[in-house]
Amino acid sequence: MGVPQELGGLDVLIHGGWSKWRALLLNLGSASAFLLSGLVAYAVCGWIDVGFLVPFVASNLIYIGASDLVPAVNKHHDIGVNVLRSGSVVAGIALLRAIRVAHRP
Repeated sequence: MGVPQELGGLDVLIHGGWSKWRALLLNLGSASAFLLSGLVAYAVCGWIDVGFLVPFVASNLIYIGASDLVPAVNKHHDIGVNVLRSGSVVAGIALLRAIRVAHRP
């Protein structure tokens, strides 16, 4: 995914109360697992259909967003900030849907 995602993940872990070193090691481990699973999927995609992985990964990301990130976003004391942040999430989902509809074959 890239450096910004890894830094974001590291920041979330540190903000959640983890020590810097523990968060760094966990982030390194999860990044390594991501790389290893990507290489395995690439290696077997010639033999089996790995198309089922896309909805599996998407559903995991939606679960993480709904269970961890959205509640944290809505903890601000100013209701306007909460509405703006929640609206941004909805706008992002709408944008992804619009891109999907526009690029249908």
